[in-house]
Amino acid sequence: MKKNILVIYYSQTGQLEDIVRNIAKPFEAQKEEYDVTFYNIKLKEDFPFPWPSDVFFNTFPESYLQIPKEIVPPSEEILSKKYDLILFGYQVWYLTPSIPIISFLKSGYAEQILKDTPVVTISGTRNMWMLSQEKLKVYLRDLKAKLVGNIALVDRHDNYTSVLTILRWLTTGQKEKSGMLPAAGVSDEEITGSVKYGTIIEKHFKNNDLENLQPDLVKNGAIEIRPFLVRVEKVGNKIFTVWSHLIIKKKEKRPLLIKFFKVYLMAAIWIISPVVLVLHLLTTPIFWFKRQKQKRYLQGINLK
Repeated sequence: MKKNILVIYYSQTGQLEDIVRNIAKPFEAQKEEYDVTFYNIKLKEDFPFPWPSDVFFNTFPESYLQIPKEIVPPSEEILSKKYDLILFGYQVWYLTPSIPIISFLKSGYAEQILKDTPVVTISGTRNMWMLSQEKLKVYLRDLKAKLVGNIALVDRHDNYTSVLTILRWLTTGQKEKSGMLPAAGVSDEEITGSVKYGTIIEKHFKNNDLENLQPDLVKNGAIEIRPFLVRVEKVGNKIFTVWSHLIIKKKEKRPLLIKFFKVYLMAAIWIISPVVLVLHLLTTPIFWFKRQKQKRYLQGINLK
């Protein structure tokens, strides 16, 4: 009897769709054993791409505070099946799973689809996904899903170069290299090569050995933890908590506050972030063992 595999994703640029489709290839190649279904989450009122700058920054408070929008219901075919494995692709917006992903998780359809089902989470991001994954773990736990693996593909360029390229991509639609700036996002080679993770997942799934899946994924490069970026994320979450609540609370001043937030965010990236980096480097000998423990935890799938 065929096993049912569901691939869930939301992708504005097409990058994440390319990633999840490559990872699903080893299952699709064995049609006699697997029935693979793709579910592209759709909002009733979707976000534009490329993003107008004002819309991009105006999305911040609802994104960070995980305020959902209404989604187009999944098809009856998807809702009527029981799945044996789910590949769950998601984007990160403002250090949090994107609004379309949050909207699905809060829709009521999510529990029906995810409950008691093994799930492998897959992200394609600029570089800061670690604490967003922690937030997603909570949703999956509450929906009674079984997180068995995680894959995080990132832009391998330095933090500041990737800021410039991602802003160019999101606001103009240009991913390709231009001038002194490299191409944005996860490299084409890494996206194409992500099929290897599908092969690993399929092997463990077929052997009924999903409890050993994550160590195998980590061993093969599915997770890279940069301790400095974890620190930046922690600081960023504190700052975003203050700003998001302020903007939501002061509705009449929202346009002005969004402008201030935009200026503050750029200053934080280019001025505060280097200070955090220097402090991180200076304290590395003191916190070495603590950071190694943190790294091992973030490479895993358990929730504290």
